[in-house]
Amino acid sequence: MSAPLVVVGLDPGLANLGLGAVRELGREVTLLGSALVRTSPRSPQAERLLALYQATEAFILAHRPGALVIEGQYFHQQRDLAFKVGQAVGVALLAAARHGVPVFEYGPLQVKQALVGSGRASKAQVTFMVRAMLRLPHSPDSHHVADALALALTHLSYRRLQEAVG
Repeated sequence: MSAPLVVVGLDPGLANLGLGAVRELGREVTLLGSALVRTSPRSPQAERLLALYQATEAFILAHRPGALVIEGQYFHQQRDLAFKVGQAVGVALLAAARHGVPVFEYGPLQVKQALVGSGRASKAQVTFMVRAMLRLPHSPDSHHVADALALALTHLSYRRLQEAVG
């Protein structure tokens, strides 16, 4: 049996940042913890980014992951949103780098394919699979946390596939 692997998924956002940690031991995957970090649009941007950094760093220190997974962002028409999300991604990358955690990125289609088997799956289907795979009594309260957990599970799925291929 291989050593346990802890993976943290991160759904980036300036107002809401979702974090989820899972552990895989053999074929058993368990939820270690999750968090939703909220910042107020009334706060100065620098303070919001600091809060995101501190929360991400604390989550990394609490769970000691072997990987941090972030969703690849594709904002063709929404430049303002892309800028804000990019800043949140930047502080997450800084926290990961500071603690030597490798970062992986998966796009929405890869997440849907890995968890549901179809790139056309709905958010509800992805959330259902997160709940089922982690044997949760109910879905996460926040879709940001559900997305973070989906990212962590996606990484484990792709990692298993790579191991099987050799």
